[in-house]
Amino acid sequence: MTAEKLFPTTLMPDADWWHALWPDPRRVLDDIGITPGMAVVDLCCGNGHFTAPLCTLAAPGQVTGIDLDEQLLGAAIHTCKPFDNFSPILADARDIDTLLDNPVDYILIANTFHGVPDKQVLSRAVHAALRTGGVFTVINWCPRPREETPVLGQPRGPDATLRMSPGAVAAEVEPAGFQLAAIADVGPYHYGAVFTRITD
Repeated sequence: MTAEKLFPTTLMPDADWWHALWPDPRRVLDDIGITPGMAVVDLCCGNGHFTAPLCTLAAPGQVTGIDLDEQLLGAAIHTCKPFDNFSPILADARDIDTLLDNPVDYILIANTFHGVPDKQVLSRAVHAALRTGGVFTVINWCPRPREETPVLGQPRGPDATLRMSPGAVAAEVEPAGFQLAAIADVGPYHYGAVFTRITD
């Protein structure tokens, strides 16, 4: 998979980087409202850093990991091998509304939304894939300079010009039929914008 086929500025760093940034992904998922029995999609799941704990927290609900990069999805499949409630899909996130057999309860996208070229197109596809009252959460870098968000001693994250405030995310997502329900602190450098699907 070439970088040109991925969303801009969303290439996956190595595992050490993720673990330094989020040593306890399960706590993050607790904070954004994942509960047992939910049908959940980890959109742009990458190597599965959040996907595996999703399988634990959402069980017995089904967890689907969607990614466009075959190598990264392979890593997620390996990470989630112990879980019988995990299903992988190799596909573009913007096609989510055509990929699932039934509407789901929750869709998560982490560290990727800022690089999506057509954010409202993606938001409409997510809306179509959720049940009424379902939740769409965008985990994003806080709008701060890279120098203020170091990981393993180096400035990290997208360029400051690409980072979005919660209000900017809401401006893209809410027109698709969502309402911003909460802003979760999933630090140290991120927030979770939690949206509820409010229209059919």
